[in-house]
Amino acid sequence: MSPLALAWQQFRFERRLFWRNPSAAFFNFALPLLFLVLIASAFGSDDDELDILLPGIAGMSVLATTFTALAFGLTVLREDGILKRIRGTPIPTWSYLTGLLASAVLNAFLQVVLIVLIGHLVYGVAWPVDPPLLLAFTVLGVACFASLGVAFSHAIPNEDAAPAYTNAVFLPLIFISGVFYSEDDLPAVLRAIADALPLKHLIDGLSQAIVGGGGDAGTAAAVVGAWALAGILLAVRFFRWE
Repeated sequence: MSPLALAWQQFRFERRLFWRNPSAAFFNFALPLLFLVLIASAFGSDDDELDILLPGIAGMSVLATTFTALAFGLTVLREDGILKRIRGTPIPTWSYLTGLLASAVLNAFLQVVLIVLIGHLVYGVAWPVDPPLLLAFTVLGVACFASLGVAFSHAIPNEDAAPAYTNAVFLPLIFISGVFYSEDDLPAVLRAIADALPLKHLIDGLSQAIVGGGGDAGTAAAVVGAWALAGILLAVRFFRWE
């Protein structure tokens, strides 16, 4: 089989693994949608709240399906010796990694599409005002957090520590980055930390694309792009099969 066909087979295998793992399917896919439905149902009559919530949950979904899923998943694969065994098989490295990463990327795009559909069909939010910008920021966010997830997996010492390490990044980040409320409500110190990290800027870009209000899209793209470049360099530099 050609390397491209092997990548496709690996991708199909990763999709089956994902849906056959209930905890992964729930925490990395269903949980952001559950947050959206619960919070939007509570504040569904407030258009301003929905304009904040929709892009925020979309950004959170990209974070969960790429950074969290890959950081946790690669740690498990490495510590269980699966990566080492894969390395010893004839499948080309790029075919395996392409299939693995493509599954996480697909989850992120599906999440963003579902969030936009739920927002419009259930809660009456208008269709995205700038679909090309929405696509661009989704691609940029996926590249950023997927690379950071691969890079961060190198810092996790073992499989038992993986949930603690990933949640130690995921939970504080979503609460200071304006996922559920405007970051303007935060203390200045927390706003400064959020401004230095990529999730807040991804949400700003998604907000500009979905509801037409999120600040400077160019600045947001530059910050997320810089983090993506750093993540790619770190992921390539420190990746280990065992």
